[in-house]
Amino acid sequence: MNQKIRIKLKSYDYNLVDKSAEKIVKTVKATGAIISGPIPLPTNKKIFTVLKSPHVNKKAREQFQVSSYKRLLDIYSSTAKTVDSLMKLELPSGVEVEIKV
Repeated sequence: MNQKIRIKLKSYDYNLVDKSAEKIVKTVKATGAIISGPIPLPTNKKIFTVLKSPHVNKKAREQFQVSSYKRLLDIYSSTAKTVDSLMKLELPSGVEVEIKV
Protein backbone atom coordinates (compact mmCIF):
# COMPACT_ATOMS: atom_id res chain seq x y z
CA MET A 1 0.00 0.00 0.00
CA ASN A 2 2.68 2.49 1.08
CA GLN A 3 0.15 5.05 2.23
CA LYS A 4 0.43 7.25 5.25
CA ILE A 5 -2.34 6.65 7.76
CA ARG A 6 -2.94 9.35 10.37
CA ILE A 7 -4.90 8.47 13.49
CA LYS A 8 -6.18 11.13 15.90
CA LEU A 9 -7.44 10.12 19.33
CA LYS A 10 -9.58 12.40 21.52
CA SER A 11 -11.01 11.86 24.98
CA TYR A 12 -11.91 13.63 28.20
CA ASP A 13 -9.85 11.08 30.18
CA TYR A 14 -6.10 10.98 29.56
CA ASN A 15 -5.80 7.37 30.80
CA LEU A 16 -8.15 6.14 28.06
CA VAL A 17 -6.21 8.02 25.38
CA ASP A 18 -2.87 6.62 26.52
CA LYS A 19 -4.14 3.04 26.80
CA SER A 20 -5.76 3.09 23.38
CA ALA A 21 -2.61 4.62 21.84
CA GLU A 22 -0.56 1.78 23.37
CA LYS A 23 -2.95 -0.80 21.89
CA ILE A 24 -2.66 0.75 18.44
CA VAL A 25 1.15 0.89 18.64
CA LYS A 26 1.36 -2.78 19.68
CA THR A 27 -0.92 -4.00 16.88
CA VAL A 28 0.82 -1.90 14.20
CA LYS A 29 4.30 -3.03 15.27
CA ALA A 30 3.11 -6.65 15.25
CA THR A 31 2.18 -6.31 11.57
CA GLY A 32 5.59 -4.88 10.69
CA ALA A 33 4.62 -1.31 9.75
CA ILE A 34 6.56 1.77 10.83
CA ILE A 35 4.79 4.04 13.33
CA SER A 36 5.65 7.45 14.73
CA GLY A 37 3.93 8.57 17.86
CA PRO A 38 1.90 8.88 19.99
CA ILE A 39 2.46 12.62 19.78
CA PRO A 40 0.57 14.56 22.47
CA LEU A 41 -1.32 17.52 21.04
CA PRO A 42 -2.23 20.56 23.16
CA THR A 43 -4.97 20.03 25.74
CA ASN A 44 -8.13 22.09 25.29
CA LYS A 45 -9.50 23.42 28.56
CA LYS A 46 -12.96 24.93 28.83
CA ILE A 47 -13.72 26.74 32.09
CA PHE A 48 -17.29 27.51 33.12
CA THR A 49 -18.09 30.00 35.88
CA VAL A 50 -21.47 29.63 37.59
CA LEU A 51 -23.09 31.74 40.28
CA LYS A 52 -23.75 29.72 43.46
CA SER A 53 -26.96 31.61 44.25
CA PRO A 54 -29.20 33.17 41.59
CA HIS A 55 -30.46 36.08 43.72
CA VAL A 56 -27.85 37.13 46.33
CA ASN A 57 -24.12 36.69 46.91
CA LYS A 58 -22.87 37.82 43.51
CA LYS A 59 -19.26 37.18 44.58
CA ALA A 60 -19.91 33.52 45.47
CA ARG A 61 -19.10 31.57 42.30
CA GLU A 62 -18.02 28.08 41.30
CA GLN A 63 -15.73 27.18 38.44
CA PHE A 64 -15.85 23.94 36.47
CA GLN A 65 -13.28 22.76 33.94
CA VAL A 66 -13.55 20.28 31.06
CA SER A 67 -10.26 19.15 29.50
CA SER A 68 -9.98 17.25 26.21
CA TYR A 69 -6.80 15.28 25.56
CA LYS A 70 -5.53 14.42 22.08
CA ARG A 71 -2.87 12.12 20.62
CA LEU A 72 -1.60 11.80 17.05
CA LEU A 73 -0.23 8.62 15.43
CA ASP A 74 1.28 8.31 11.94
CA ILE A 75 1.65 4.91 10.29
CA TYR A 76 4.05 4.53 7.36
CA SER A 77 4.53 1.61 4.93
CA SER A 78 1.26 -0.01 5.94
CA THR A 79 0.12 -3.30 4.46
CA ALA A 80 -3.32 -4.85 4.06
CA LYS A 81 -2.62 -6.84 7.22
CA THR A 82 -2.04 -3.58 9.14
CA VAL A 83 -5.33 -2.07 7.97
CA ASP A 84 -7.19 -5.29 8.73
CA SER A 85 -5.79 -5.49 12.27
CA LEU A 86 -6.70 -1.81 12.89
CA MET A 87 -10.28 -2.45 11.79
CA LYS A 88 -10.61 -5.42 14.19
CA LEU A 89 -9.08 -3.50 17.12
CA GLU A 90 -11.49 -2.76 19.97
CA LEU A 91 -10.86 0.51 21.79
CA PRO A 92 -12.55 1.59 25.05
CA SER A 93 -15.69 3.69 24.83
CA GLY A 94 -15.16 7.38 25.43
CA VAL A 95 -12.34 7.63 22.88
CA GLU A 96 -13.04 9.35 19.58
CA VAL A 97 -10.94 7.93 16.74
CA GLU A 98 -10.41 9.84 13.49
CA ILE A 99 -8.54 8.02 10.70
CA LYS A 100 -7.23 9.74 7.56
CA VAL A 101 -5.58 7.87 4.70
